[in-house]
This record gives sequence, C-alpha cells and structure tokens, in this order.
Amino acid sequence: MRALIFAAGRGERMRPLTDTTPKPLLHAGGKPLIAWHLEKLAAIGVRDVVINTSWLAGQFATALGDGGHWGLRIHYSYEGETPLETGGGMFRALPLLGDGPFIAVNGDVWTDYDFARLPRVPAGLAHVVVIPLPDFRKPGVFEQALAPLLPRGDGRLHTLAGIAVYRPELLDGLASGHYSVVPRLTQSIDDGQLTAEAFSGTWRDVGTPERLAQLDEDLKLRGFS
Repeated sequence: MRALIFAAGRGERMRPLTDTTPKPLLHAGGKPLIAWHLEKLAAIGVRDVVINTSWLAGQFATALGDGGHWGLRIHYSYEGETPLETGGGMFRALPLLGDGPFIAVNGDVWTDYDFARLPRVPAGLAHVVVIPLPDFRKPGVFEQALAPLLPRGDGRLHTLAGIAVYRPELLDGLASGHYSVVPRLTQSIDDGQLTAEAFSGTWRDVGTPERLAQLDEDLKLRGFS
C-alpha cells in the first residue's frame, strides 16, 4: 500500500516561521511534523510515500532524503509555485500512487490516531477519519451531509481529520487544476460510496506558531524532545 502526504501549502497563518521553512518541516517533539507521519506509515507496512510539494520544495529532499532512514521510498510530486489544493494535488500525484487504494494524510496535523486501524481497501470510494468540529472551523455542506453516517453521540458536527484511504477512482472524470477533494467526498456520501470513522483521541491542527509551540510543549511533557 502507498501513501500520500499533503505538504504543498504555503502556511500563511504560520508566518513568519514558514517564510524560511515549509510547515511540515517545522519541529515539534524533537522532529519535523512530517516525520511523525513517516514513522507511523512505515510501522504499518507502507513502503512508498508520495509527498506533494510547492513552497520551498527543495527543502524536503534535503531534510528527508529518499526515505531510507524510515525504511521507506519517498517520491516527490512537485506542483509548481502555486499549490493545487487537495484534489488537484492528489490528481497530480496519481501516477506515483499506482492503481490501488492509498492512504492520504495532511502534513500539518499531529495525532495519536493508530494508522493500523485504517482499512487497506475502503468499502466504497473513500474511508475518512473525522473529528468533532473544532471551534476554529466553520461547518459546510460536507459536515452536514456527513452527520447521518455517524452515531448520534452529543450531536456535534464532525469534519475531516486529514487522514483517509482513497481509491483512485474517486477522481474519475477530473482533470489537472486547482481544486479541493471535498466536493467529491460530499458526492460520495450522497452516492453511498463513503464510510467514516469518528476519532476522539489527540488531534492537533498545527496551523499557527502558537499551536506549534503548545504541541511542542505537550510532547516534551510526554517525554519527546
């Protein structure tokens, strides 16, 4: 099984740190954010990882090399000077991801979610991990459409955690360009082709310098430094 890590974003909210370093290469707990994902992917048997890049793209190969440190083979999908968003970036990376289902992970989140829980083959076109909607995110059409798939719980809406398994067929009929994958996921809900797993463990959107500093402090308290 292969995996895609989204790492092409400019990281505007993380400036000035991202003026000189891509957000997934910023450190927390003594290592780059993206390294936490690489370790977890290697631990479940993934051997080929595609990293999409744009802003300061050359720094990734310098920092991560070919992936041999983790027992991985890293392939880089360069998107040009302007990131293609999740849908466009995924479409660009498809030739490197092969014909089978693949894991996709946002490079700017930290979580203790166990990647071994992910299905190797989704029942439909996609299986997504979702979390209770954070206060800093506004609900949209996807969040409303997702609600019937989840247990009632406390009634809170859920949103994408940035961890999923996709079939390449999810993007059938699309072309290269700048677009989000979320409309396709919403359509997949309507078509009965999406499954969702609610996660209530530790999950952090490392979107600002303050959140990065807090995550780093929390990881140090856990013994990582």
